[in-house]
Amino acid sequence: MSDIIHQNSTQNSLIHPQIFFITGFSNIPHAKYYFIFLCCIYIITVLANTFVTLIIYVDRSLHIPKYMAIFNLAVADLGESTAIFPNVINVCLLNIQQITYEACLTNMFFVFFFNSMQSFTLLLLAYDRFVAICFPLRYHSIVTNTSMGIILTVAWGINFMLLCLAVALITRLSFCKSTIIDSYFCDHGPLYRLACNDNLPNNILGIVYMILYLFLPLIVIGLSYACILLSLFKIASWEGHWKALKTCFSHLILVSVYYFPILGIYIAAMAGSVHRNARIINISLSYAIPAMLNPIVYSLNTAEIKDFIKKIIRRNKHRVQEATSDRHSTLL
Repeated sequence: MSDIIHQNSTQNSLIHPQIFFITGFSNIPHAKYYFIFLCCIYIITVLANTFVTLIIYVDRSLHIPKYMAIFNLAVADLGESTAIFPNVINVCLLNIQQITYEACLTNMFFVFFFNSMQSFTLLLLAYDRFVAICFPLRYHSIVTNTSMGIILTVAWGINFMLLCLAVALITRLSFCKSTIIDSYFCDHGPLYRLACNDNLPNNILGIVYMILYLFLPLIVIGLSYACILLSLFKIASWEGHWKALKTCFSHLILVSVYYFPILGIYIAAMAGSVHRNARIINISLSYAIPAMLNPIVYSLNTAEIKDFIKKIIRRNKHRVQEATSDRHSTLL
């Protein structure tokens, strides 16, 4: 054990391992094929989210509150996927299960940092729909670039401090029993449970994190849509109902895909034992699928981005036609 751990000369003689072993995919049958599937998801995620961020950055007409939130969601999707995928490559493709202590804490920080920003942004988009449908005449005075910028800045700041606290609490743990993390990245729960000293503060923070970024957003989103439905009853025409609801369908799909799989695995774990492989596959899909679907189902499906893409296509067609006509005139 002496070759993988070192003992800090601190008052409590904390034992911090030099390396951890990530064994999440080691016992999953046909893991190589699953890796190829995750690789395809990652490529689509990077391409789609990069495309969304570039469109929003280039088109000044999209520099409005709603698209500030969508831009934030795309950045969070890219950050989370990029934080997770190198570990998947190491374990599945290169068969490297080791990760240094410092790299493990860094990996844990960025995965949960960007994942929690995804959750908050979905909540923020629900707030945008709530104000747009329930208070349409006051929407532009309530949801402004300034207010959206302040909300996003505060969210990033609070999230940063919470994750710094999570990492700080991990550093006070002593790992004298095992260094094998039964997950496919440096997951907070499997990591702190390896400690042989008091991990109650870590457990409490894990519960607080779950409430803040899973249960509370889902409850608030549910309440916002309950208010939206009540407002829709005041609209007399079915055409008005449909037009308002159509703006919510894509967001509801994202909410379902993001929250329900994670919620399901937590409920199953509390109700009884969950098979290890089922847990890891469910968690890996819960992190991978939403990041891929967010730009496809929601961002690229908005009217403004569709109009921008059509405008680019028409412009390119016009240039091709001009080049072709110039070539014909030169030949004549």
